[in-house]
Amino acid sequence: MDRIHLIIICLLWACVNVCECEPAMFGEVSSPQYPQTYSANLQEQWDLEVPQGYQIQLTFNHLDIEPSPDCYYDSVSVLSDKKVLGKFCGQNSTDKFHPGHKPILAPGNRLQLVFLTDDSNHESHLGFTAFYQAVDIDECSSSSVENGPPCSQICLNTLGSYLCACNHGYMLRSDQRTCVLECGGGVHSELEGTISSPGFPDMSPLDLDCTYTISVQPGYMITLNFSQNFHIEQVYNQGDTCLFHWLQVSIQGKPLQKYCGGKSPGVLNTGSHIVQLEYHTDAYGQSHGWSLHYTTQRVRCPNPGNIDNGKVTPNFAQYLYRDYIHVRCNPGFKLMMGDKEIPSFKSICQSNGQWHLNLPECKIIDCGAPKPLLNGNIQFISGENNEYQSVIEYQCNEPYYIFKDTAKVTYKCAVDRKWREFNSNDVIPTCYPDCGKNTEVDAGGRVFGGKSAKLEQIPWQLLHNVYTRGGASLINDYWALTAAHVVDGLENFNMTWLGGIINSKEKNPVTLKAEKIIIHPNYKRVPRGGHQTNFDNDIALIKMSDRVPLGPNIRPVCLPGKTHEPVMEGTMGTVSGFGGFEKGLKSEVLRYGHIHEYSSDQCVFGSLPVTDNMFCAGDDVQHVDSCQGDSGGPLFFPMLGHGTKEQPYEVRGIVSWGPSRCGQVSKGYYTKVQNYLSWIEETMANN
Repeated sequence: MDRIHLIIICLLWACVNVCECEPAMFGEVSSPQYPQTYSANLQEQWDLEVPQGYQIQLTFNHLDIEPSPDCYYDSVSVLSDKKVLGKFCGQNSTDKFHPGHKPILAPGNRLQLVFLTDDSNHESHLGFTAFYQAVDIDECSSSSVENGPPCSQICLNTLGSYLCACNHGYMLRSDQRTCVLECGGGVHSELEGTISSPGFPDMSPLDLDCTYTISVQPGYMITLNFSQNFHIEQVYNQGDTCLFHWLQVSIQGKPLQKYCGGKSPGVLNTGSHIVQLEYHTDAYGQSHGWSLHYTTQRVRCPNPGNIDNGKVTPNFAQYLYRDYIHVRCNPGFKLMMGDKEIPSFKSICQSNGQWHLNLPECKIIDCGAPKPLLNGNIQFISGENNEYQSVIEYQCNEPYYIFKDTAKVTYKCAVDRKWREFNSNDVIPTCYPDCGKNTEVDAGGRVFGGKSAKLEQIPWQLLHNVYTRGGASLINDYWALTAAHVVDGLENFNMTWLGGIINSKEKNPVTLKAEKIIIHPNYKRVPRGGHQTNFDNDIALIKMSDRVPLGPNIRPVCLPGKTHEPVMEGTMGTVSGFGGFEKGLKSEVLRYGHIHEYSSDQCVFGSLPVTDNMFCAGDDVQHVDSCQGDSGGPLFFPMLGHGTKEQPYEVRGIVSWGPSRCGQVSKGYYTKVQNYLSWIEETMANN
């Protein structure tokens, strides 16, 4: 029982919630089983309702109920508040008690339908179907409204209800039906409007104390424009004083002004966003009153003026409340507010007639200190303080460093605050060592029995004489080129190379410490205690631990171009080194000699293999040849003494191998450098 009881309560609660829904505006109702025959002994009731403020109207779409006098047996009745509006039966609209299709309008918003049948139905009858809908009530013209008209003055019919309004000079009471005389009207906050005294232009009521306040948002100024039809009683024997009837205008910060008589005040520019008007009449006299139309204008701000090296926009003849201005600097100038740079500037005209921010300044930009140039210097050509349009010139430390394609590069401080070339490039150039240059002196002589070199004559020549004596060629300010067999097995030793010398016993040589030794990967290493059986790929690179200080005594030689022509093009080149110069004697000084290229079939020494990575050179006539101690040194072209700016010296070969005894054949083999240009470039780039 308890469970059943709870279910009933829940069902009742749900039913109450459904009933609280807003009634429908229309609907349909039919007898049970319609359009099938209805049953006997029925008693059904429908409570129909539409929203408040509407009448409910019912129309039978079809009615087929057993006819009888006064609908005694079967019937459908329509009631409103227990009052029967009709009792219907029959089959055709010609039947006496048949409703036909004529609507039935209830006085209110509710109807009840009651369908009754007796215990017999000798013929088959279908019953009925009907449509109901909400019909708006014109409350303003209805005579059924209790206690007289709903509004004391003006009634406005609305859908489902009505609104009351008042004649001019009156205001609606809180009951929303009756009107009383208006006096003041509260606060007028619209930017434009019309105000008049009660009853204007008819006679003003007596004993008035009306207050009207016009209050608009700050930033606007009110202008009062009184109509010419102005009349407030004035006692003339009292002079211009307004004693009994008056209109007083109060403006903040200004003296009070009272107006009376027959002359209109005309146009009053108040200069304020708040104005109060007080209209007073006493118990006597006659005043027809006044009317005014008020407008508003935005407060004006002073012209912001101009700004040096910039522009103020927009350019208006006058600037009013809420107007914006922007400041943009000319190209090459930046916005500054005091000592702080700002990305943009905007100022607004405030309600007090002042700009909320003062104008900034446009100051010239600067690109900051130019990036330093390694192995070069910077010189200002024009401008100062690194400012916009300043021009600088980069120059390499000649004659040892140069740009690749030009002698100097000019940069300008650009609008984006970068130093840029005139072609807009902002990449700082690189100073490259100027290769293949020397101080020319007289040439000639031999290496084996050759002539001693002069200082600055072969500045790329390097010497190592600690573990084994050998040479190398400086090819830039970090890297040197030598033969692989000179450094084979010494990669992990702290090798020191000497440069800028022509005598191996020089007391103040340029000392170059090797950081890396990289032997060509295809070179066949010699096992410890073994003998060299193959000099193919006899080439190695040495990276120094510090940048080589280039000068007149130590400068790089150039690498050859990628060409398939003979190594020395049918002319002579020069070989240099600190190796043997006479039988059994090692040279303590740098010597050089001129040699030319031979074909391989003219250079057969024992059984060592000859490959395309090497070439034979020497001089059988003058008996010029490289010797022990010259290994790794350069064979350069053109011949010493014939180098020019257009044809600098190039290392075409590396002293590699030859006969065991120098001078017997006066020829030897050299590593062909041009075959290794890609390996040299990639190795230096990756290390």
